[in-house]
Amino acid sequence: MMKVVLEVTFRMGGVNFRGTRWEDGNLIFEFERLGDAFIQVLSYQRVEAEVEKIPKKVLVELKTKEGGKVFEAFERNGQYLAVEP
Repeated sequence: MMKVVLEVTFRMGGVNFRGTRWEDGNLIFEFERLGDAFIQVLSYQRVEAEVEKIPKKVLVELKTKEGGKVFEAFERNGQYLAVEP
C-alpha cells in the first residue's frame, strides 16, 4: 500500500471531500459544493488516499449545482497539487 496526498485549492469555500474512485487507471478525488451562497475566498484542502498502485493521473472532480468540472493534479515532491480552474 502507498499513500497518495492531494493538496487542492478551490476558488470558493463550501467544498466537501466525498471520497475517491478509480477510472481507467486514474485516481479521482471527488469533491462537492452544493450550497447557494459561496464565500469568495480561496479554500485549501489536503486529503489522502491509500492505494495499491501508482495512478496514471490524479484528477479532481468537483460537483456543483451547475454541473461540475474535472481538472488534473500534478506531482511535486511526492505530493499532488491542484488548483480549481
